[in-house]
Amino acid sequence: MVSGERIETVYLGGGTPSQLSGEQLSQLFSQIDKVYSLRAGTETEVTMECNPDDVTAEFAAVLSQLPVNRVSMGAQTFSDERLRFLHRRHTTQQVKDAVAILRQTGIRNISIDLMYGFPDETLDDWHYDIDEALALGVEHLSAYSLMYEEGTPLYRLLEQGRITELDEELSLQMYNDLIDRLTAAGYEHYEISNFALDGFRSRHNSSYWHGIPYIGLGAAAHSYDGRNTRRWNTDNIEAYIEGIEQGHPVFESETLDADTLYNEQVMTALRTCEGLPLDNLTPPYRDYCLKLAQRFLDDQLLILSDNRLRLTRRGLFVSNMVMSELMMVNDTPA
Repeated sequence: MVSGERIETVYLGGGTPSQLSGEQLSQLFSQIDKVYSLRAGTETEVTMECNPDDVTAEFAAVLSQLPVNRVSMGAQTFSDERLRFLHRRHTTQQVKDAVAILRQTGIRNISIDLMYGFPDETLDDWHYDIDEALALGVEHLSAYSLMYEEGTPLYRLLEQGRITELDEELSLQMYNDLIDRLTAAGYEHYEISNFALDGFRSRHNSSYWHGIPYIGLGAAAHSYDGRNTRRWNTDNIEAYIEGIEQGHPVFESETLDADTLYNEQVMTALRTCEGLPLDNLTPPYRDYCLKLAQRFLDDQLLILSDNRLRLTRRGLFVSNMVMSELMMVNDTPA
């Protein structure tokens, strides 16, 4: 993007922006507006990630002076015991208080994250979390299964036998119940892990899934030109700052080849309810994709309609497998 070009969304996150001072936040948005005319686009979606315990009356006063119109919070669970297990700072009451404060501030677009699959978690526990989230009346919900990533404290606890990973069948049932309960409550299941009331999809995240160009600001931030080039800033904060000050930003970049672009379309588009538009693929890749997709169509894991491949309800449960099987792993199709 170039200076003065209109932006459709701003997402302040990837860290803890609610820890910044009011002066720092004002300075940040002032500069964004100066370069990209943020305030000129009244329809711009401006999201800020917040820790629930950071949302106080004082913070709300700061927020009211900013162009933020959407807030995303990691509630994770409405069990204080499980929050302590995750070493989260906030309590369940602070999540509820934060939503109330944000409403008083005039924020009419709130998203919260939930997590399921905790050790020893029951279906009743999970249903309680969903019901508590629905009771808050938030416009957007994201839900993710607890992951045990190698090298993390959780993974070490699992290795030591101090906790037990939840049974896969129970985890799948939790995901199934999540879909049923949220859709019954009027939420659209528009992406594998995301649900929104009408008109409240995350426009920012949707841009990633639909290949829209984006620019990342800050250390380790990524950018994409919407065609075939991706770049990422150094994750060394000192080097990043020094590069900016000297007028020579420190970053790396890559040019995406045809196979990589195809694979990324499969990986991102199939996550959405719109699915993968076959018209966006060149004939060799379209033929390749349809050939591999046939067995999933036969097994009713995929459906083909309006020249789009979409995951079925059953396909959602094995989405990673389906997507990986459709990807290009050798040479470009002839």
